[in-house]
Amino acid sequence: MDRLDPLAELVAALQRLPGIGAKSAQRLAHHLLRSPRDEVEALASAMLAVKDRVTYCSICSMITDVDPCAYCTSPDRDARVICVVEQPENVLAVERTRGFRGRYHVLMGAIAPLQGVGPDDLKVRELLARVNAGGVDEIILATNPNVEGEATALYLARLLKPLGVRVTRIAMGVPVGSDLEYTDEFTISKAMEGRREM
Repeated sequence: MDRLDPLAELVAALQRLPGIGAKSAQRLAHHLLRSPRDEVEALASAMLAVKDRVTYCSICSMITDVDPCAYCTSPDRDARVICVVEQPENVLAVERTRGFRGRYHVLMGAIAPLQGVGPDDLKVRELLARVNAGGVDEIILATNPNVEGEATALYLARLLKPLGVRVTRIAMGVPVGSDLEYTDEFTISKAMEGRREM
């Protein structure tokens, strides 16, 4: 018998999610089995809606259901300052500080040669196009404070400085080796205030 039963199939599907091991997948599957049908349908519907309606902003690459996104179209945000982050989750981390009122650019990763990720795999060309279009005074490099994030920040600084834009790096109040996504608002806020010229 090579066909999985529905419960085993669900456990196997849940295990493919990041951070979900065999035991967690089994607990989740049994929870869904015990849940009322309408709750399971609502979950399935929300998952399908994300796949059908959510996309990436054509300007900054943030996750959005309207293109361009609210960060890029808001008249209350300063278009002269762009905060560069690695992933969409990092935008949410910076936003939690309530201290940054500029715009964003999501690279969709960091330079990681050992994983086969180079500058051409990131949204670097798009960032350069935004700067070359004019109206940008400062680029804040808020890549993660780890080896890949530092390499990415240095690479971007070398490309951006000749374009006549101020290039700053968030201060290292953020612990080295961590992800912005898991850093508290106060630490990120202090890191933004203490950013330095590159």
